[in-house]
Amino acid sequence: MDAISALPMRVITIANQKGGVGKTTTAINLATALAAVGKRALLVDLDPQGNASTGLGIDRNDRSTSSYDLLIGEASVAEAAMPTAVPSLSVVPSTLDLLGFEMEIAGASDRAFRLRKALHAHAAGAAQFDFVLVDCPPSLNLLTINAMAAADSILVPLQCEFFALEGLSQLLQTVEQVRDTLNPALELHGIVLTMFDGRNNLASQVVRDVRAYMGEHVYQTIIPRNVRVSEAPSFGKPAILYDMKCPGSQAYIRLASEVIQREKRAAAAA
Repeated sequence: MDAISALPMRVITIANQKGGVGKTTTAINLATALAAVGKRALLVDLDPQGNASTGLGIDRNDRSTSSYDLLIGEASVAEAAMPTAVPSLSVVPSTLDLLGFEMEIAGASDRAFRLRKALHAHAAGAAQFDFVLVDCPPSLNLLTINAMAAADSILVPLQCEFFALEGLSQLLQTVEQVRDTLNPALELHGIVLTMFDGRNNLASQVVRDVRAYMGEHVYQTIIPRNVRVSEAPSFGKPAILYDMKCPGSQAYIRLASEVIQREKRAAAAA
């Protein structure tokens, strides 16, 4: 199979096996911020809950073609992708059909490479994206493995709370296993600290601990706890559209800038 680095678009998987760490919020707003600075972006929703799709304004009744169809080979990326209210941002929405994906293809030899095959097939066509972001379920199941096997790199949202490093260690072990067995090119793009409350001494200690442990892998941008960011999904909008000036939106815009700069450095070093 061709190396994923051969794709003209960059594939970044956003994953953490813990729920409630800001994973989907990061996927939605980072994709929006990348599109806002002129990048053609696609968000692939691999979480059966479909919150990323809902947060981008895609009604559940309108998801006639989904990431499930993409994974089982019944739809291409071009057929499954839907435009959003954000110019240059499309989404492959999720449905509850994904819950049966693992059982349906358990015996297939290519079960870990379904997303990778779909993205390669798309890259061979005329329509391209600069960035593909993949939002994973909060577990290390076959959907998440597909996302890692398809990715150039993985971005990890990490909540500023007591057990942050414990969960991170487990995830990094999985990344190593995927690198060893499925995708040798997989890199850690970075760790973004989320839900930071500056009034909480523990949160500040977590920031120091994670930076001491992971060094330059941690983005400089920290995503604060922000009511406006929490409200935005209920309106079917990314926070950056809902209230671009709020601290959370501004943080995601800075994060997008960091992601692009890291991509440029990686390309220059290649």
